Amino acid sequence: MSTISSYDPPGNLTDLDDTGRKAWNDFVTSNIDQAVKGPDASQTLHDSPRSQYYDLTTTDTAADSTVATVSWTAFPRRIKVTSTGDSQRWQRADASRDVQDEYCEWSVARDPASGKITQVMFTCEGPEYWGLLARSSPDTVLQLYRTLISPNVQQSDLFGPDGSYRPRNRWNDSTAHGAMHLIQAANTLSAEIELAAAATIVRVVNGVELTTEQELIQCSKYGEPERNSDPHIGAAVNALARQKADIALANPVGLYFDDLATDGWAAPDGSDPKSYWTYQRGDATHPVRALYQVPANKGFTVGDITINGTPIRFGAQIADFITIKLSAVACRFGQSTTQPQTACVEFPLAPAGPTLTASARSEPGHRSPLSVPGAPATRRR
Repeated sequence: MSTISSYDPPGNLTDLDDTGRKAWNDFVTSNIDQAVKGPDASQTLHDSPRSQYYDLTTTDTAADSTVATVSWTAFPRRIKVTSTGDSQRWQRADASRDVQDEYCEWSVARDPASGKITQVMFTCEGPEYWGLLARSSPDTVLQLYRTLISPNVQQSDLFGPDGSYRPRNRWNDSTAHGAMHLIQAANTLSAEIELAAAATIVRVVNGVELTTEQELIQCSKYGEPERNSDPHIGAAVNALARQKADIALANPVGLYFDDLATDGWAAPDGSDPKSYWTYQRGDATHPVRALYQVPANKGFTVGDITINGTPIRFGAQIADFITIKLSAVACRFGQSTTQPQTACVEFPLAPAGPTLTASARSEPGHRSPLSVPGAPATRRR
């Protein structure tokens, strides 16, 4: 199989002109190139080479290629494991976009009289695309906000006096006034590209090959161990790497909605609750924006729908049933000659700290072969 000519925009969106599409391809390829090289060895040890990671525009994808899709739950796990019950975790997750760290963020609209939810906007679009679109076509950005968020959006709401786009603007900085694209600090495409590259490094520490989600992320430092997404993505990519395959993120590179499961949901009129879930941006297999809303003529609203007998009072209740996905391409199985790393990532310039043992967070009963001295728990993004 041949290389691709360029990377397409996330979701195969058509907002960009030819110049914008070229700029997007440059953004993706430059991030992949940097991820393949890995960090400077003077600052980070045991984190390269990443020669099993490749760029679809410069390296052929072999005939034995397969596409691996990885999915995870959109509700933020870090909120779930630190909450005392469902009501508390739903309320906490709905309170701020800064805690919605599973590459899915949302905003809730309510009826001012009853307080019932009328719609919930969900997005998994990376901020980098919107920054590029704003430079390429600010008028398009304004029109999209007016169409998808509110007809009241003004250009001055989105752009500063110098014309620069503000990702955190009044229509995209809370859980109450709209959600156009991701703003949580870790929810970036750059982070996705880097994480996938770092996860291609096979590690054999003290003679034992690392395979579990927690020991891999603790050793390789490619994300946040307490998220649903990062450990799961890393382990799935590493499983392909251990088969001596070459790995790339599938085109178009992005995070996408996988599904909404509505088992146990019920609408007042007996209609299918999933019918009120619609995708607004992206193509059929790469949706990047979703809306949960009941049409006005139905006579009821989102807040009247129940999940396992409980009325929907928070957008987070819906997030419990949403899965997000990414896809990777793997090929040349059994052919890689890249040798495993025999130590965990170290940051020589970081202040010394207490020993962190990966087995402390690994699966119950699992005895980990590795210990990570003096390193922070997450990769520096």
